[in-house]
Amino acid sequence: MIAHINGKLVEKTPTYVVIECNGVGYKLNISLSTYSKLGADESCKLFTEFIVREDAQLLYGFTDHAERRLFQLLISVSGVGPATALLVLSSADAEEIQQAILGGNAAWFKGVKGIGPKSAQRIIIDLKDKISKENISADNSLRLNNTVKEESLSALVNLGFNKNQAEKMIVKILQANAEAAVEEVIKLALKGL
Repeated sequence: MIAHINGKLVEKTPTYVVIECNGVGYKLNISLSTYSKLGADESCKLFTEFIVREDAQLLYGFTDHAERRLFQLLISVSGVGPATALLVLSSADAEEIQQAILGGNAAWFKGVKGIGPKSAQRIIIDLKDKISKENISADNSLRLNNTVKEESLSALVNLGFNKNQAEKMIVKILQANAEAAVEEVIKLALKGL
């Protein structure tokens, strides 16, 4: 409903900000990573997620699309609410969270307050495929080129490399250079495997 808010930053705390836009002050709940990225500038733009509950209507603000998308994916997991999703986002940057999910690092998620062993496993199981298909870019300017990824992975598997290791290497290469061609990705992956 509300995609972003662009206005004057009138209040900033580690858990929320108030942005005045056309005379209306919007309170947006934020993560610590968003808090640290917000400067002292008066003007700011935050991408938002609007959540309507039975007892409240809440706005959540994010400095980039990647963080907002991770928030959306996290709250889609059964048992993970907006408050827990913000705690996860406050614990690390989008790239580190994405790597924890792709790497199946349940211990990392258990280190976040409010997430137990079952919730950690559920997050990984529910989001691993979604994250690997979407590959949320930390700078969000580009999504990884799935065709290049799939063709490179197919070639490396046909050459006898382990699929999981090859896929991790390809993701790493494409995150560093999203415009890489299939041939370049395969050459770089062969050097790294």
